[in-house]
Parts: sequence; C-alpha cells; structure tokens
Amino acid sequence: MNPSRTLPPAVVTTLVTVLLALQWWLGVSATRQINTTADEIAHVAGGFSYWKFTDYRLQPENGNLPQRLAALPWVAANAHFDTTDAQSWGNSNVWILSHRFFYESGNNTDYLLLLSRSLLALMGVALGWLIFAWSRSFWGDAGGLVSLGLYVFCPNFLAHSPLVTSDVTMAFFLLLTTAAFWRQSHVLSWGTWAGSAFALGFACIAKFSCVLLGPILGLLIVVRMLSGQPLELNLGRNPRALRGWPKLTALLLSSFGQIAVAWLVIWAFFGFRFSAFSYHLPKAEQFFWAWEIVLPSAGFMRTVLETGREWRILPEAYLQGFAFVLHGSAERGAFLNGEYSGTGWIHFFPYAFLVKTPFSQLIAFALAGIVIVRELWGHRRARSLLAWAGKWGYRFSPLLALFTVYWIFSLLSHLNIGHRHILPIYPPLFILAGLLARPAATRALRLAGAALAVGVLVESMLIRPHYLAYFNRIAGGPAQGYRHLIDSSLDWGQDLPELSAWLRRSAQPGEPVYVSYFGSGDTKYEGIQARELAPIYNFDKPRQWFELGPGLYCIGATMLQDVYSGWRGPWTLEKERSYLALRGQVANAPVARTPEELRKRSERLYALDRLRFARLCQYLRLREPDASIGYSILVYRLNADEIKAVVDGSMSDLAAAIARAMKARGL
Repeated sequence: MNPSRTLPPAVVTTLVTVLLALQWWLGVSATRQINTTADEIAHVAGGFSYWKFTDYRLQPENGNLPQRLAALPWVAANAHFDTTDAQSWGNSNVWILSHRFFYESGNNTDYLLLLSRSLLALMGVALGWLIFAWSRSFWGDAGGLVSLGLYVFCPNFLAHSPLVTSDVTMAFFLLLTTAAFWRQSHVLSWGTWAGSAFALGFACIAKFSCVLLGPILGLLIVVRMLSGQPLELNLGRNPRALRGWPKLTALLLSSFGQIAVAWLVIWAFFGFRFSAFSYHLPKAEQFFWAWEIVLPSAGFMRTVLETGREWRILPEAYLQGFAFVLHGSAERGAFLNGEYSGTGWIHFFPYAFLVKTPFSQLIAFALAGIVIVRELWGHRRARSLLAWAGKWGYRFSPLLALFTVYWIFSLLSHLNIGHRHILPIYPPLFILAGLLARPAATRALRLAGAALAVGVLVESMLIRPHYLAYFNRIAGGPAQGYRHLIDSSLDWGQDLPELSAWLRRSAQPGEPVYVSYFGSGDTKYEGIQARELAPIYNFDKPRQWFELGPGLYCIGATMLQDVYSGWRGPWTLEKERSYLALRGQVANAPVARTPEELRKRSERLYALDRLRFARLCQYLRLREPDASIGYSILVYRLNADEIKAVVDGSMSDLAAAIARAMKARGL
C-alpha cells in the first residue's frame, strides 16, 4: 500500500536533492575549522596500509570499509608513509606510525583529510536518502520530507557524518541491511536476495556492531512466520507463494546463503589472506594489542576466537579486531555528571539521548508517540486493536526490531564513552516522526512537523560549526556540556586551530601557556607554543619535568575530568599522601646513572606528573573558566597564589582555594 502523493515528483526530487546536498556541505565545511579528532589519524593510516601494502595490522578494530574509503585520496596522491621504522611496524604501533604519516612525512595533510571527510560524508547522504525513501513509503511525500528535514539538520549527524570514523557508515548499513532483508523475505528473487546479501556483507566490514544484525534479522524471520502473508518465490519462470514450512525453509536457506556471501566479502576486503602481515613491510612480532591481552580469559567467545584462528575461518586481522572490541567493551573509563565508572551505567545512553538530542527532535518524537497512543486508544476494543496492530505493527516490525535490539544492547554495554554509539537508533525515530505529515494527519500536525524540522535547522545553525559540542538546555547548553559528558560527546580533540587563533589574540606577551590536550593532533603543527601537561598520546616524545607557574592553562574537557588516568575522581587523602611521597622521592633522589635507575626515575616522574595534574584538575573543575574554546577546551588564567595553593600547598591551602572558587561561582 503506497500513500497518496501530495507533491509533484519534480518538486520532491528537487527538495530531496537540495536537502541532501546541503547536509553534505554543512558537515564538510564545518570540518575545515577543526583538526583531526582522536582516532582519525589511525583510521586513515590503517586504510592506506590496506590499499598500498595489503597489510592489515594497523587499527583492525575499526571497520575496514570506512578506513579504505577515507584513505582513497591519500592513495591517489601517492602520500608518503614511512616503512623504515622496524620497531613501530614490528609491534604494530599505529599511533606512532599514523602521527608520523600525518605530521612528519611532508604530506598535504589538511587538504587530503578534507577529501577523506568529503568521501565519508557521502555515507551520511546515503543514510538520508534511505530515511526519506522508507518514510515516504509509509507517509507519502510530505512525511518523507519531514523525516529527512529532522535528519539533515541534526547537529549530531552533521558532526559525525564527515569524520573518518565508522559510526554513520554503520548506521547506514544497519538500516539498509534491515530494509533489504525485510524486502527479500516478502519477494525472494535473485535481485532482492543479492541486494540483501551484499548489504549484509558490507555491514560486516563497516563495524563490529554488525553482530547485532543476527538477532535483528532473526526477529524478522519470526515475524514473517507468525504473519499469514506468503513468501513470493520468484527465482525462475514459475513464481509461487510459499507458506508454513516451505516458507521457513526458503527464509533459512536464503539467510545461510547471505551469510556465505558476507563471509566472502570479508575475505575479499582482507585480500583473501589469513595473515594480517605483508612481507612488503618489516616483520611483525605482534599486533598493537597482543592476542594474550585481548582474548577473553575463558568462555564461549574465547573458544570461538581460538577456533577461528586455528581453522582460519576468518582473516587474522578481522578476528583480532573483534577480540579487541570485546576486550575494550568489557571495561573502559567512563564519566557522567561528575561520576566515574569502569563499567558504565545503564542510564548513560538514555541520559546522553536526552541532553544531546535537539529539542525540536524530542518534541517531534513525543508528538509521534502521542499520535500512536491516541490511535491505540481509539482501537481499544480487542478486535479493533488486533486489526490495527496487525497492520501497523507488522509494517513497522523491521524498524522496531532494529531500534529495540540496538537499544537493549546499548543499555547493557559497558562502553559508555560517547553519544555517537547510539546514532543507529535515530533513523527509525526520524522515519516514525514522518507520520506528523501523513495524508491523514490534521493540518495542525502537518504544520507542526514542518516547523519542527525548521527548528532543528535553527538549533544546528546556533551551534555551527561546533556540532560535536551540541547540548540542549536540559544540560545547560554547550557551555555546560563538560560537566555532563566528555570524549566524543564533546571533546574529541578537535579544537586546536581555534585555540591557536585565540592565543594569538588573547595571550599576553611572554605569558606562559600550558596545554593538556585529548586527541591525536599536534600542537606545534597548529602553531601552538606551549608546555604539554599529562598528554594522553605522547608518540614516544621525550618528556622532561618542569615546574608549573602562573599563566594560561588550556585544558580539554576530557582531560579536565581526567577519566582515563589511574588517578581519576575526587582528590583524596590517599592521593595526597602518594603525591607528597613522590615529591620527596624525586627531590631527594640521587642522579640516575644506570639504565635501571633511569627507568625508575622516569616512572616516578610520570606518576608525579599525573598526580600533580589530578590535583590541579580537582581545583579547576570547581573554578569557572576564563574562556571556552569551541566548548571543548577550557582556558584558565591562573595567578601565582593559585598555583602555589593548588600545586605546592597543603590540603588546607587546596581546600581554601576550592572554597574561594566555589564562592565566586555562587555555590
């Protein structure tokens, strides 16, 4: 059943084309004002090594497909990649190799990265087209356009679509595979089967969350079997309708065949070679994370991975990447509203959804829900309700299966590091919200749907170009975002160019600058002359101890919350004792002469540096920043008295400084 069309086809085609082109431009043009986000250098370097060297040791935990897409401009430009560092290649050190690839090899990094992002943004365009097409099949042209408008101007998708990551690519292939499988489960022809098979195959090399397609597609088979609708089998000259056991047999055989195609696609993207390591490059001793680290200690998944390696069922790099994802998902530092956890919270993603979703979208989703509840109430008699649910529940079942499975998985996940991980739940909601403009809707609802799409546009323009830092007023807006969520929800290391420009305008002549930066960018490359505090990525650069003094302290929001250090959380008496003990050991230690003495001194200095930074951040978290760069980097102009109290003073001095800071904030 196709809803009636309400607009001329030429008008619809023009509007869709303009909206999708606008989304691509808004996203890509905004990235010209940011540097590399935390993982982008590793993704590009990995993809380049796949194409150039047929080597898969770098970054196998991310999707092979998006990495290959992102690397195409670099391959076309014949970018230089150092292959002489036997040690870094030997231990698959993707961070050192990719940093050198971006910032030390003479490549036209900014231009090539822009091209990479331009290519990845096309996946966002494809996702938008699919959202429109699916919504239009339910609600007609106007409904499809409302769904598309809510998506196109969403700051979360404008932030992530162009970035060299796998999140939006995976959102597209999850939706595409669900749609293609649902279609072929009704009309099974060679064309629909191949479309579903290759959609599944590409999903499997887009991101490892592809495993969720198992329960999603399994649920769809159950729905198809419970329905009374036949399966139209059209593989030859004599089409026929299948019911009962023949229908189930056809669906299962079709599914097994698609799994086989997906298996071949995976092997094809890894060069039909089991070994991850090419003989063209220095011999590899191990992956960046050794197998004994990433393999589960015991259980079903360890058996699966070990069997896969022993029998070479899948490429070695694919298995290693999957093992790494399992390892990283088991425990990871997380921050939420001032709290810290290694295993996350069940309410992390609901809260992230609540504060990172634009108000206009929240209202649209709520209105759509109210319409559905009213219709349910109007069919409250058992027979009428069953008929209504049978019609609409069945049609919505693929979207409902996708949303439900992914949402349950998200709630149970221990990997609570970014709102981006729930992007796949939005397309079903955008499609559902299209009912506000369906032909049967009231004029008021249709106007509300259009107005809410415009509202998303207004909200995105107000935050532009800092789409990644979007927070709605429930969280106090983007200026207060760092108190609620960090990492890829706010600070992914993207704002060094803006910090550099701010320092040129606002730093006093000769004023010392200190930077603590979360990301893989390069401060010197961006023209920032500063001392680096407790860096996340050191890239094997030599670290020297230095005393802190008055000056500008530029602290990334993720670093301010110090979630990824061993000293995260509130400053405690135990930490104070460790800090004082290390200060005494470093001050009174004799000159290190032997390698062992040098190693121990280096370890003590590292621990002291991290503890000093944790003590400093305890104060800064309660002090109002003097400036905010892109909402992700907080700038504090600290005087000599503050430094003396916070870094060198007693616990009483620190407490007094904190009390003054809180009083200044009115707390």
